[in-house]
Amino acid sequence: MATPTTSRRTFLMASLGFTATKLIKPFSHQVLTAGQVIDRIKASVGIPWREQTVDNLIAGTPEIPVKGIASTMMATLDVLHRAADKGLNMVITHEPTYYSHQDRTEPIQQDALYQLKRSFIQQHGMAVFHFHDHWHGHRPDGIATGMIRELGWEKNIDSQNPRLFTFQETPLAQFAQGIASKLTIRTMRVIGDPQLPVRRVMASWGNVSLMPGVPYLAQADVLIVGETHEWELVEYVQDAIASGQKKALIILGHLLSEQAGMKYCAEWLKGFIPEVPIEFIASGEPYWRPDLPAK
Repeated sequence: MATPTTSRRTFLMASLGFTATKLIKPFSHQVLTAGQVIDRIKASVGIPWREQTVDNLIAGTPEIPVKGIASTMMATLDVLHRAADKGLNMVITHEPTYYSHQDRTEPIQQDALYQLKRSFIQQHGMAVFHFHDHWHGHRPDGIATGMIRELGWEKNIDSQNPRLFTFQETPLAQFAQGIASKLTIRTMRVIGDPQLPVRRVMASWGNVSLMPGVPYLAQADVLIVGETHEWELVEYVQDAIASGQKKALIILGHLLSEQAGMKYCAEWLKGFIPEVPIEFIASGEPYWRPDLPAK
């Protein structure tokens, strides 16, 4: 038979144990769902959520328990495999998962590759969230912020225009090489005299059409874009140079012209999602040069 002292000690320890269990239970057993992650993004992005937007849960359901989050530029099959291998079952992607800006699947419902990708996501209990419009709408623009940080251009920004940068005069070839090195680009394309002195630079990350490409170019020595139609802005720049204008165009490739913005997104997410690991997974540059080893 236990002594009164033992009974009191046992009772006290049991009481403390019960209290400790109650205190840690909400943290250790709390389930964070994909829907809750999206709700926190909506609450934290700093702008009203649009009714018409591509920013939606593209795969999975809001009820899926989140074990970890991957932030990426493009949810390619390769990225999905790497995320699954790391136990990151929610993927936040800036660009589409299913090959169109709106992630429309009607035209590819019978496509074997689409079915393979959809099945992989389902089999691994994954959720994929398209985060494009509101990340650009964040102030400052989340993609631009990440790109400027990656390039180290914070001190070069024009105070009146966040797309415009001023540098010490540098030959175009050297300036372009510096960008390629910092972003690890294999397939950058440049139009213009390699010796052109570069001081004022306009950067428009991602896809740029003829308009606003033309007025952007008018404000700078060189315009930097991710991609553009070759029969529009590329032809315009060629004609501008042929007419005697001292201009240049640098084409980075869409993916690498925005990728650092999703690297920054991973850091941003950590500020209000502490429960699960969050990691940036880089999408591979899709192109390679025949004179360089393909990765």
